[in-house]
Amino acid sequence: MEGPVPDLSEHAAACADRLRDADRVLLASHIDADGLTSAGIASLALERAEIPFETVFCRQLDERAIADIAATDYDTVLFTDFGSGQLDIIAEHEAAGDFHPVIADHHQPADGVETEHHLNPLRFGLDGATELSGAGASYVLARALEPDGGDNRDLAALAVVGAVGDMQDTNGTLTGANEGIVEEGVAAGVVEEGTDLRIYGRQTRALPKLLQYATDVRIPGISNNEAGAIEFLTELDVPCRDDDGEWKRWVDLTGDQRQTLASALIRRAIASGVPARRIDDLVGTTYVLSEEQEGTELRDVSEFSTLLNATARYDRGDVGLAVCLGDRDRALDRARRLLRNHRKNLSNGLQWVKEHGVTVEENLQWFDAGDEIRETIVGIVAGMAVGTDATRNGIPVLAFAENEDGDVKVSSRGSYVMVRNGLDLSVVMREASRAVGGDGGGHNVAAGATIPNGTVAEFIAEADRIVGEQLE
Repeated sequence: MEGPVPDLSEHAAACADRLRDADRVLLASHIDADGLTSAGIASLALERAEIPFETVFCRQLDERAIADIAATDYDTVLFTDFGSGQLDIIAEHEAAGDFHPVIADHHQPADGVETEHHLNPLRFGLDGATELSGAGASYVLARALEPDGGDNRDLAALAVVGAVGDMQDTNGTLTGANEGIVEEGVAAGVVEEGTDLRIYGRQTRALPKLLQYATDVRIPGISNNEAGAIEFLTELDVPCRDDDGEWKRWVDLTGDQRQTLASALIRRAIASGVPARRIDDLVGTTYVLSEEQEGTELRDVSEFSTLLNATARYDRGDVGLAVCLGDRDRALDRARRLLRNHRKNLSNGLQWVKEHGVTVEENLQWFDAGDEIRETIVGIVAGMAVGTDATRNGIPVLAFAENEDGDVKVSSRGSYVMVRNGLDLSVVMREASRAVGGDGGGHNVAAGATIPNGTVAEFIAEADRIVGEQLE
C-alpha cells in the first residue's frame, strides 16, 4: 500500500510491523489539539488492529516524564506528536532496555542520535511545520496498521483537525503531504474542502459576534466593535435575523447570501485602507467534517481544534480523547463547558499582555506572566498577541509562565516571514534552555522550553543572541 504520503510509506510499514509484534503498547501523546487528534488516530488504529494499549498524556516530554514512562512495565511505547526532540533521552532508555520506542512526530529531531522506528516527515525531506502535523504522521502510521480488509481513511478527519490546530493552514490552505490526507478524507466522505470566508466561528457564532471577533484581518469599525458589526449587517440586503428575531449564523445563510455579505465585507476593508494582502486572507480554503452535525463546533475543523485545546490544557485530556473517539454525549458536554472557561482565560490573558506590555530586547520581545496566565495556554496568548498593538512587528515573542513544578514554561512565536529570513525557534529554545539547565524544542515558527526558576534573565540573553545570529 502506497498510502497518503508515499515518501513515508515504507518506514510507516516497518513501524506498524513493530507495533504488531508487541504484546501491548503504551501510547504517550501531547496535550494540544494536534496531540489529542494524534492520540485519537493512534488509539482507533491500535484498537482496529487488535493491539492492546493504554494512553497517557504529557504536558512536557522531559527527562522526568520519560523516566516515568520507563518505570512502567511496557516494553513498547508509541510516542505521538512528540518524541523526536527528545530522541537523545529516549535513546538512552532504549539502550538500557527500558522500552522500545516507536515515534510518530513532526518536530525537529535532536541532533546526533537516531532510533529505528522513527516516523517524522523531516527525515524524508518534508517540512514538519507546514506539510505534515503530528496527527498527519499518526495517520500515515494508522494507514499502515490497517488489518486485512480494513480501511482507516475515515481517520483523515482527525488528521485534518490536527493539521489546522497546528496552524499548518496559515497561508490559506493545507499544502504538501497534508493535501494527500485531505484527498483521502474527501474520498472517504468524512472531509469537505471548499472556498469560503476564513473567519473563525462560521458554524456557531451569531453574525455580529463572528465579525466583531474576526481580528485576524482587522477591519476598522467592525473588528472589536459590536455596534459597528451590527450596523454593518443591518445595512445589508441580507436577512441576518431569523423569524424569531435572533441573529443567524454564517452556516444559516444561503450561498448567495454568504456571497453578498463577503463581498460587502471586502468592499468595507478596501474602503478602510486594509492592505490588499490582508484582504486576500478573508477568503480561502475551508474544511468541514461531513459526518458531524451542522452548526456545532465539531463540524468546522478550526472550531473542533479549539474545543480540543480547551480539554487537555486543563488536565482533561481524557475528555478531548473521548470526543476524538466519538463520544457526543457526556464528553462533548464537558468539553463545551471547558471551552467556555478556555475562551475566558484567553481573553483575560490577552488583556493582561495589553495592559502590562512587552519588554523589547535587541532581537526579540518578551513578557513574564508569572502565575497570571496558565502555563498551558501562555503560548496561545503569545500567538494571539503577535500582530496586535501589544507587540512589535518583525521580531519573535517569548512568553514566560510558572508551572506547577516550580519551573518556568517558555513559549515562543514568530512568523513565516521571520522564518524565511532565517529564524528557527526550535534551535533557539533548545540551545538557550540547555544553556541554563533546561530543555526545549519545537518548530521553526513556534517552539517551547522548560527552564529552572531564576534563570529567566540568562535565558533571555542567550535567546536574544541566537536570534540575532539567525536574522543577521
